[in-house]
Amino acid sequence: MKETNKDKEIFMATGRRKEAVARVRFIPKGKGKIVINGRDIEKYFSTIDNRMQVKKALVVTELQGKVDILANTDGGGVGGQAGAVSLGISRCLVEWNPQLRALLRREDLLTRDPRAKERKKYGRKGARRSFQWTKR
Repeated sequence: MKETNKDKEIFMATGRRKEAVARVRFIPKGKGKIVINGRDIEKYFSTIDNRMQVKKALVVTELQGKVDILANTDGGGVGGQAGAVSLGISRCLVEWNPQLRALLRREDLLTRDPRAKERKKYGRKGARRSFQWTKR
């Protein structure tokens, strides 16, 4: 979805991973700021792995430091939210420039990871773990 605010183009997309949902806004003419839930990426994601996952789409397309990203995430854990933001950024990039689709697809950044938590079964402690067996 494209939104214009007085000559300012903003591209929006949604990313999902596990239980996490991220609504991402992409501003092409920016200074390289990445803000997640009102906080800087360095403060929001404490581990380098999560930060690299979020920035991977920008690094692959060589746009790091040239565009602004604003994201609101909800649900899930920190790792799921990083994956959701990454997918949202990739979808925004494709909406902004459809020629980037092949590059992002090659890096597997446009595929939603379908893995989710398996449901708990009756007679079991979790999804698969059974209760401790006692002989006597």
